[in-house]
Amino acid sequence: MITELLSMGGVDLQENFDSQLSLEEFASKRAAEASDMLSLSVLDHFRCPKDFLDFGLSGELAFNEGFFRFGPHIICYGRSVRNSNERQGESSLHDTFNATVLDDGKVTLPFDATEIINNLRLERYPISRASSLERLLRRAYYLVRPFTNLSLRRQVQRFHARNWQKQLFPHWPVDTTVENLCETLLVLSLRAKNIDRIPFVWFWPRGAPGCVMMTHDVETEAGRDFCADLMDLDDSFGIKASFQVVPERRYRVPAKLLELIRGRGFEVGIQDLNHDGRLFDDRKEFQRRAALINRYVTDYKAKGFRSAVLYRNPLWYEAFDFSFDMSMPNVAHLDPQRGGCCTVMPYFIDKILELPVTTTQDYMLFHILNQRSIDLWKHQVEIIMGKNGLVSFIVHPDYVREHASRSVYLDLLGYLQDLRLRTKVWAALPHEVDTWWRARSAMTVEPDGSTWRVVGEGSERAVLAYAKTVNGKLVYELPDRAATA
Repeated sequence: MITELLSMGGVDLQENFDSQLSLEEFASKRAAEASDMLSLSVLDHFRCPKDFLDFGLSGELAFNEGFFRFGPHIICYGRSVRNSNERQGESSLHDTFNATVLDDGKVTLPFDATEIINNLRLERYPISRASSLERLLRRAYYLVRPFTNLSLRRQVQRFHARNWQKQLFPHWPVDTTVENLCETLLVLSLRAKNIDRIPFVWFWPRGAPGCVMMTHDVETEAGRDFCADLMDLDDSFGIKASFQVVPERRYRVPAKLLELIRGRGFEVGIQDLNHDGRLFDDRKEFQRRAALINRYVTDYKAKGFRSAVLYRNPLWYEAFDFSFDMSMPNVAHLDPQRGGCCTVMPYFIDKILELPVTTTQDYMLFHILNQRSIDLWKHQVEIIMGKNGLVSFIVHPDYVREHASRSVYLDLLGYLQDLRLRTKVWAALPHEVDTWWRARSAMTVEPDGSTWRVVGEGSERAVLAYAKTVNGKLVYELPDRAATA
């Protein structure tokens, strides 16, 4: 066993001796480091003391990846110890939950939780990968798109989304697999440690139960010219939003417009380069465009980005210089690029913070689902708030100019205003969420006499919370607030 640990990562024995560690001590250190890696995503989610989480593997992981279950409601994708994974997310998947062992404070799992969570967040599962034919058809569509009218484009989009209700994974209308997995693993850790509760840094500043973020993607000249009116609507309900502008080809972006947006307390973001749907088609061309996008981020004093039509390839994000991205949908059944990140919380893709799109876009609601009410949005908000998550919207100025759509948007603004009054949810601009989540990711929970305290820059806004189980379910306790599931 010690030999195996020494061989991990090409360990230098002389370095071990120079540090004056015994072989047994070194083996213990390496085992602790391995446990830290296995629990990394759960630790990042909760920001709790790492000593409360001790995960191990029950065996060697299989070479192949596939779908499997962890309990009746959590579908995972990745490698597990048992080599019986499936290629599709089906109801008959193998359940690995009973292979979990709790012993002496340790949770031994048949999979690497960090690997599974990263696979979901980064859409590494087959459903999210377009076939060669789909990529070819997508390129053909964008070549002829400038010569088509809106009615024809909507017919094509509806045809593409025709079978969306048959897709079992990710879960519609909101997928919270990452949160469900993290919560389940925390419950198991409580049992393994035989403790009553675990302290952690609450998800949002000042103990807010969730976060609401409004964004407006400006796609046409008509939409650009409606931005001032849309700001008036938002302001009348106490909502500030981010406006994502297309820097090239679609329309001219006057400096006065950017100054107006910022001057009124709204935010400017970059939307793609020219909105032609081909940002990620070719690596070399992408790098050329990324350099231009980075220049516009600087010129427009923007911190955030969103790709056109929510096309994305997180493996290429290293070329970007912006602070946060808003291109990953939670569940993308209706979008041209299928998939979904299966989480309602922000997360890091290397140095970039991802702020996922967690509700249905207005265009999809109005023109694909043919709905002119906020019922779906309200249902999604309830699910997201049930996980204390980020409720993020995309509403285009281009599509709420006409009366019927604007009326629906006004209903949404009224609903969000009431939600803020009832729940004290945090309504924030994207750059504010980015600032908070980066600060929270560096905070720690440390002993303070007989209790605990949050330590780190910005901790004056943080709230110390506790996670515990009630009737087998994880609930949260916050100061001066009743426990919340």
